[in-house]
Amino acid sequence: MPKPPPDYFRYFTDHPDVARWGLGVAACGVALVPPGTPYPPQQHPADHHFDWSHGRVLDALQIVLITAGRGTFESHELGRRELEAGTAVLLLPGMWHRYRPDAKTGWSESWVELRGPVVDTLRKSGVLAAASGLRPGALAAGLDAALDALHQHARRAGPGFDPEMSALALGILAVWARAGETAPARARMVRAVLEAERYFAEHHTEAVNVEALARELGVAYSHFRREFKAQTGFSPWNYVVQLRLSRARRLLAAGDATLEDIATRLGFSSAFHLSAAFKQAYGIAPQHWREQLRQPARRTARRPGEDA
Repeated sequence: MPKPPPDYFRYFTDHPDVARWGLGVAACGVALVPPGTPYPPQQHPADHHFDWSHGRVLDALQIVLITAGRGTFESHELGRRELEAGTAVLLLPGMWHRYRPDAKTGWSESWVELRGPVVDTLRKSGVLAAASGLRPGALAAGLDAALDALHQHARRAGPGFDPEMSALALGILAVWARAGETAPARARMVRAVLEAERYFAEHHTEAVNVEALARELGVAYSHFRREFKAQTGFSPWNYVVQLRLSRARRLLAAGDATLEDIATRLGFSSAFHLSAAFKQAYGIAPQHWREQLRQPARRTARRPGEDA
């Protein structure tokens, strides 16, 4: 999924459907701040603009992810903290704060602003709390991918309320919570599993070298294999087989392709290999599965008065 260009942002008006759906996106954006440039960018609305000497208070929840560079953050609750790439900041409604990139490095930021009953509920339950408002492992936990998905949708969304954006926003909050539960040392492995799942989804019909993939992701194979199974319920190779079998079911249902053709398309060594894997997974041979699937359709296709 391509990322939106730097210095993209959108602001949305309040809508009654935010209360009905529980969560709405008030604003979102991405910015690249080169070294030595003024911060924040001047084009933002007056209620979002601030300077370091005075800080700022927002009336909505905001999550800011620093994807590159470094800088400084300060709030009454957390004091002054240094921000490194990969850290996300939680800004609660009514919370005084200020932050800025280091003049020598600049930074890249990806952010979203949310409002709605879900925010209030998560605050009351402690999931969203000022005291735990920094997440050093947010990048490794996949927050950048969750934000990128929202930005891609927001760029083409209309001015009104969009339920799909609410769903994407809820996913961002879920990743925020996961980043808080994951120790920084494990966050890297969690991120590796997410990257592997994306890779398998795109390349499961090809020959897959799991050990080489683990090396490319920068993690030890034995640890990666164990973590992958813990998160998905399958070993990496069995996960690939399950993806292939899911495709096989769709191909069997959708047409009259032979097992040999389907096996070739999906990366099985032979029709026999496909049939054995299918039967082990579903308890029935693929030919019989296809026949059972089509029996109701054949009965429906009989003309009135025709013998069963």
